[in-house]
Amino acid sequence: MSHTEEIVVKPMASVLRQLPMVSGSTILGDGRVIMIVDPVGLAKVAASPDETLGSDLHNTAAAATAAQGQTTPLLLIRAGSDELKAVPLSLVTRLEELEATKLEHVNGHPVIQYRGALIPIVYVNEKVKRAANGTQPMLIFSDEGKTMGLVVDEIVDVVDAHLDMQLSSDAENLLGAAIIDGQAAEILDVGHYIDQAFGSWFKRLSGTRDKPGGKLLVVDDSAFYRNLIEPVLKGNGFEVTACGSAREALDRLGGETRFDIIVSDVEMPGMDGFQFAQAVRGDPQIRNVPIIALASEGAYDLVERGRAAGFTDYIAKSDRAGLIAALKEFTGAIHGEAA
Repeated sequence: MSHTEEIVVKPMASVLRQLPMVSGSTILGDGRVIMIVDPVGLAKVAASPDETLGSDLHNTAAAATAAQGQTTPLLLIRAGSDELKAVPLSLVTRLEELEATKLEHVNGHPVIQYRGALIPIVYVNEKVKRAANGTQPMLIFSDEGKTMGLVVDEIVDVVDAHLDMQLSSDAENLLGAAIIDGQAAEILDVGHYIDQAFGSWFKRLSGTRDKPGGKLLVVDDSAFYRNLIEPVLKGNGFEVTACGSAREALDRLGGETRFDIIVSDVEMPGMDGFQFAQAVRGDPQIRNVPIIALASEGAYDLVERGRAAGFTDYIAKSDRAGLIAALKEFTGAIHGEAA
């Protein structure tokens, strides 16, 4: 007995669009995002006698990426109005349907039982529909034991787009506005909702809040990335100080606060990450502080250059789990704990 399921093909990342083996991507009913293999394209690749085909495909994809610039997969939603809103897809763990009958309340706040755990439920804004029955789309965010659900009115699409913030916002739940897929879209501040769920509403039952993992200095010229990563790091027990430039970071390092680890972007205007690392290694007071380099995926040619400049480790910007693991390893060694 076979099982069939209707799927809707979604846009591919720009780096994959030139590959004949892949025809698209889709979101499964259980919330997972998967790629769709093109059997015809796969057969052509397998039958090709050209030994250079693999490198040609790699060069084609690399050229496409370079020509189009760095893009970000975004989940487009609607919540409380017809205006589009967007969330970086890399931050979303799963897409689920909230069953209204399973909604419960603890201390006046909505929660549900999800995969054996009790998780807080947050609505994007006050105008989002509170369904009395049936189901409603919900985004699941999960990191290091903390899981929450963010309820929306509609999941619109998944697109691969340039994330260029055009306007800032005074609303605490928004990072700003950008042009996404030819339309104006509000970019949600995921950190705001995580803080609402685990900061002002509930305290997580974990030792990490009572026992900080260490003092981190995060250096990145992108306010968008700083706003995304800071709540994740704080949620994992770290004390975080964020700086928008290498110069500002050096000023911080020259102050009274002693940092356990530095997390720094590589590509920054003015003093870049390599120059920053060299400056840190040249200062006897801070030369032994570990520095983790953050760079775009695929920029592996920068690894050796980074190590020569003084970086201790290299993590891709999108690899949040890898960053947390590396930070815990370093802080564990610093504090004499098992890594």
